[in-house]
Amino acid sequence: MHPFRKAVEAHDLDAVEALLAEDVVFTSPVAFKPYAGKALTAAILRAVDQVFTDFRYVREMASEDGRNHALVFEAKVGDRKISGCDFLHTNEAGGIDDLMVMVRPLSAAQALAEAMGARFEQIGREASAG
Repeated sequence: MHPFRKAVEAHDLDAVEALLAEDVVFTSPVAFKPYAGKALTAAILRAVDQVFTDFRYVREMASEDGRNHALVFEAKVGDRKISGCDFLHTNEAGGIDDLMVMVRPLSAAQALAEAMGARFEQIGREASAG
């Protein structure tokens, strides 16, 4: 089991943040351009932890070299069931330097965008403080 999966499933957001490289790039399923940096990515992931309910990983795949991982998940956003995948890439030191999330169906992605949009001011404040 990848340490990111273990930390997310345990809701250990400090451990999640510790796994991120300083120059991590987070590609959101609901934003046009990627977000860069550890503090901002950690703040986004903390907000996602508040938005998702009944979250669970259902499958994990890794490349032969162990630097690329796909973690398939299911959760709920409000009353919408959502399924998706966290795509992770690790750098030479083992830190996550690329995290891309994809989700489906569209109605759940829209609910996620709305819920995250409502928290974006909080996310910005947290990232600035971090």
